[in-house]
Amino acid sequence: MDLPIVVPLLTPLFNHDSPRLFGFPTFYWLQLLFIVLGVSTTTVVYQMTKKRR
Repeated sequence: MDLPIVVPLLTPLFNHDSPRLFGFPTFYWLQLLFIVLGVSTTTVVYQMTKKRR
């Protein structure tokens, strides 16, 4: 589950101007995608580990 932490640190992989999404360079829209990935991963782990009432 370290994917949302490690991949954003590998900036040479996505430090490009194209492709653009809604006018945003790759770096910016991928950072937003990583936020969504991190939140969804955290939600899945929380749902799987919380105690049932």
